[in-house]
Amino acid sequence: MQETHEVVVVRYGHRPGRDERMTTHVGLTARALGADRVIVPDNAGQSVETVKDITDRFGGPFEIEQSDSLGAIIRNWEGNVVHLTMYGLPVQEIEADVRTALDSEPLMIVVGGEKVPFEIYEYADWNVGVTNQPHSEVAGLAVFLDRLFAGRELDQQWVDADNQVIPQSTGKKVVDGDNEPDRTSDS
Repeated sequence: MQETHEVVVVRYGHRPGRDERMTTHVGLTARALGADRVIVPDNAGQSVETVKDITDRFGGPFEIEQSDSLGAIIRNWEGNVVHLTMYGLPVQEIEADVRTALDSEPLMIVVGGEKVPFEIYEYADWNVGVTNQPHSEVAGLAVFLDRLFAGRELDQQWVDADNQVIPQSTGKKVVDGDNEPDRTSDS
């Protein structure tokens, strides 16, 4: 991918027992689709461990952090902020502006988990909707990152990967770091 400034995803809010999979999937989507790191709430420990494990096995670079002061991190961010919300401006209307801004400043993408305080809407440089219909935050993040990177993230090279998925038209093939089949299945 073309060199740009850092892209950080912030998962704003996490309800233990309810959001484990969703917070994990926000982190995995951020990693797979080109973000440099994700910051999640302090109470999302299992999600952190899962994302770290995937990064260790399938490569990086990618970082995951925890914080108990996400609001302060957003307020003190030195760069642009995108808040993904179904109430925002259509992504297709702002994607070029955000992409241009990323050439000169880092970008923070805020993905809500529970009710996002109105101050986040006010603080964001762009409130962006990938659709103005109800949808998951994971879907919104995936579409936004793909639009931001214009598909270049799909060709990303992974460093220090112990496992690699070998694309096939049918079945599943994963090889370990020694190029030996780790798991193969016809399903």
